[in-house]
Amino acid sequence: IGAAKLVVVVAIFLLTFYVISQVFEIKMDANLGHIFARSALDAAARSTKPPRYKCGISKACPEKHFAFKMASGAANVVGPKICVEDNVLMSGVKNNVGRGINVALVNGKTGETLDTKFFDMWGGDVAPFIDFLKSIPDGTIVFMGTYDDGATKLNEEARKLIADLGSTSITNLGFRDNWVFCGGKGIKTKSPFEQHIKNNKDTNKYEGWPEVVEMEGCIPQKQD
Repeated sequence: IGAAKLVVVVAIFLLTFYVISQVFEIKMDANLGHIFARSALDAAARSTKPPRYKCGISKACPEKHFAFKMASGAANVVGPKICVEDNVLMSGVKNNVGRGINVALVNGKTGETLDTKFFDMWGGDVAPFIDFLKSIPDGTIVFMGTYDDGATKLNEEARKLIADLGSTSITNLGFRDNWVFCGGKGIKTKSPFEQHIKNNKDTNKYEGWPEVVEMEGCIPQKQD
């Protein structure tokens, strides 16, 4: 009798073990199926998601070009932003922007950032700005964006130096106009990269200031 009981107990144990293993296998299979299905859905979502280009521009730049995107300041609240090759050079978040004209200098061959500065054209002095413009080396890409007011202290000499970088709008830049520009030291033609919106109380988006101007593009790398 004892032997018979032992056989029954062993049989029940083996049957229980078999049932449990079957259940766990099914659950494991179901979980694996769920994981694979989710991976397939994620892959499909990734394939339909539009690609992201450097600085968030709308299309990829050709080879030997630098991608950039920039925006002027918004009234006297949000500072301008300058991004080159996916690197934010100037912004309110970086805490390196200020009232007036914000300038970023980039090496035209390597894309390396050379300098970032802002010059107060409302309460400041234009002389340091003129000295800075004169010191820019040939072959440098120059980005400029206004914040609050970038024109009050500008004189004819400063405007001429900026025009020599390829700007056409600088001669008409007025009090609290919004302006973004990308040119170069030693450029032989007028730059295609410039946006300017006049301060006009009838059309201003903000009280006393026009809307933000934005610009993006691809700058050819300087060749020897």
